[in-house]
Amino acid sequence: MGQDLTVNTGDAATETNPVARFGSYLHGGTSGLLTTFAIFPLHKAVFRQQLHSTLVREAVKQLYGEGLRKLYRGVAPRLLERTLQRTLFFGVQDTLQRRSSHLVAGRLPRPLLHAAAGVGTGVVEALVFTPFERVQNVLQNGRNDHRLPTHWSVLVRLSAEPRARGFYRALLPIIARNALGSGIYFGLKNPVRDALDQQGLSPTASSFTSGAVNSLVISLPLYPLSVLVANMQAGVGEEETRGGVRECARRLWAARERSVALLYRGGSLVILRSCVSWGITTAIYDRLERGTST
Repeated sequence: MGQDLTVNTGDAATETNPVARFGSYLHGGTSGLLTTFAIFPLHKAVFRQQLHSTLVREAVKQLYGEGLRKLYRGVAPRLLERTLQRTLFFGVQDTLQRRSSHLVAGRLPRPLLHAAAGVGTGVVEALVFTPFERVQNVLQNGRNDHRLPTHWSVLVRLSAEPRARGFYRALLPIIARNALGSGIYFGLKNPVRDALDQQGLSPTASSFTSGAVNSLVISLPLYPLSVLVANMQAGVGEEETRGGVRECARRLWAARERSVALLYRGGSLVILRSCVSWGITTAIYDRLERGTST
């Protein structure tokens, strides 16, 4: 543990090793691909709750009534988004951390360095993947099924809109959510995992628990931002996309009857989805990283 408190400049030898330099990109993409298929139905139920403020059983009943074909409607952009997102999430963070370690060698605790690189990664994520999230949220809104039935119809419609109302709707809250979440995740991931290792847990169990615990710490305070993003991005057209972040936040707060309980409706499923997702993702990623290093 003592060796993990400050930056280790011994990583320089790996800079010329392609596996060490790009393995984190491949491992991140693989973990994202496998996890997305496993939890997409749960993700869609959470989205419906965020959008329509329904109860858990109502959201599940609604999805069940739509059938299996519609259950995975919208999975293609999310699958592409999550695979690419996890590729950049782990790869860019690892790259930024390696580059920065030479500048702050011996002066910055390693968890803080990882967290700072995570914040930068979150900003990159938001700039690259906001259009994916926008398309996905439009497709998952059941009210768009008839007028925008296909991915292509959504792409054409959003292309005709100004960027602030089209593909990059809700960019600022997404930057805030991703930067904060990534910083917290990478700052806590290894310390929590190492602490669990010392308690006798297996490497896979330690990684899974670390990812799940971090997701809990991140999801609760940032959940309102996710609700805001879902509501801002679900609609299409001037009438449904009017107003900036403040105005949309005020409308959302009023629609939830100025109740924190209603704002957090669906929080239980968010916690479950996030814990399972990040537990699996972290376990797969760490397992692949250990396989590369041995």
